[in-house]
Amino acid sequence: MEPTFNVRQQSGIYIGPTFDILPGVLPEGRVVVVSDATIDRLYHPMLAPYDTVLIGLGESIKTLQTVESIYRRFIELGVDRSTFVLGIGGGIVTDVTGFAAATYMRGLDFGFVSTTLLGQVDASVGGKNGVNVDGYKNMAGTFSQPRFVVCDPGMLRTLSDREFRAGLAEVVKAAVIADAGLFARIEATTFDALRSDTDLLTDAVSASIRVKADIVERDERESGDRRKLNLGHTLAHAIEKCTNRLNHGEAVAVGTALIADASVKLGVLAAEDRDRIAGVLKKLGFDLTPPVDVKRLLKEVDKDKKNEDGMLRVVVPVGIGDCDVRRMSHDEFAALFA
Repeated sequence: MEPTFNVRQQSGIYIGPTFDILPGVLPEGRVVVVSDATIDRLYHPMLAPYDTVLIGLGESIKTLQTVESIYRRFIELGVDRSTFVLGIGGGIVTDVTGFAAATYMRGLDFGFVSTTLLGQVDASVGGKNGVNVDGYKNMAGTFSQPRFVVCDPGMLRTLSDREFRAGLAEVVKAAVIADAGLFARIEATTFDALRSDTDLLTDAVSASIRVKADIVERDERESGDRRKLNLGHTLAHAIEKCTNRLNHGEAVAVGTALIADASVKLGVLAAEDRDRIAGVLKKLGFDLTPPVDVKRLLKEVDKDKKNEDGMLRVVVPVGIGDCDVRRMSHDEFAALFA
């Protein structure tokens, strides 16, 4: 079976029914699954043939302590370098699984079945795996490509509206970065239509992955174009550090709206395009009010892992389907929100 996308000829991205695709992409030999209790409950027959390591739920378990617990369980199970690790779950499961697999015994092969919209369009694709340290996002991590990622839009039916909506923030982000056509299609539809129309949803998933795959093909290790995928994330990560009231997608939506407004002040984005970005996010059901004072967010921005030499790397939209990366001092960035 040929993948829909092939990232750097290392990582096949498959879009379609998991039960059809997975048997054809798993390697021969032993497989150990990492997942969580929710996935075990929903898809136990998929996990049942394998030794399974279940981790907790929520952003709070995305830590080195969780990775250490996986290592211990791997040792108990006799996992060795010939074992294939299969992460089945959302973005937290795939982030933690990829990091654990990439570092256990100096690296095991691994793959993912991504079960959330946010995971399918962003977190599971591209080879970045990581965990948080003291609440700071993805401070410990690796660049290591999964052998495959299975993205099954049919699995998204089990998501709550809130979790489904979280993934749409990353779809809008991808569209703003590099796909004006996708943005127009999302702009012309509704949240309910995306939830109920599998063809519409599959198009959104495929187009979003194409944006990310094309960028990662050019820049795997985030030295250039890959920084564009951080649109909205500088402030989103600060929001997530300051409060647990928003999930990642909700924080990205707020961060994207804030940076779009700042881009108008910077003179690189038309007010009309800013209004379109905010409008589509609101139409999808996002509250774009920052949950904490922006001055507090700015204090956390300096600790973002994407900073270099005391300068921020800020992704600014310059049009629908186009963005740029600007070097700014903290004071220059803060002035955009004064």
